[in-house]
Amino acid sequence: MFDHVKFGVSDFAASKAFFLKALEPLGVAVVAEGAPSYGVELSPPTGGVSLCLFQTDEKPAHLHLAFRANNRQQVDEFHRAALEAGGKDHGAPGLRPQYHANYYAAFVIGPDGHNIEVVCNEPEA
Repeated sequence: MFDHVKFGVSDFAASKAFFLKALEPLGVAVVAEGAPSYGVELSPPTGGVSLCLFQTDEKPAHLHLAFRANNRQQVDEFHRAALEAGGKDHGAPGLRPQYHANYYAAFVIGPDGHNIEVVCNEPEA
């Protein structure tokens, strides 16, 4: 859970397109945008949390972002959408019992090498 996360990316257009497509199953959309150096704010329809990206020449350090899904279907849809958007598989959708019995997650590596996860902590419906 987070309020917002803001980080720099090396290719603003590619990263914006990747996150919009990959997080579409979660209802994420653009809520504010400025010049690439200012960036874009992405948020689910309920608001409350946001992901902000901006163009930078600095090399960002490793980052792991985990987004909460409402159900396992959203995890599956995220994984499919993220791969279609150019992400690299880093863990297919499935249970991760080493975390807890209902930890259902999928992982991809985004355009800048960040580990992007979507997780559902609820039992299967």
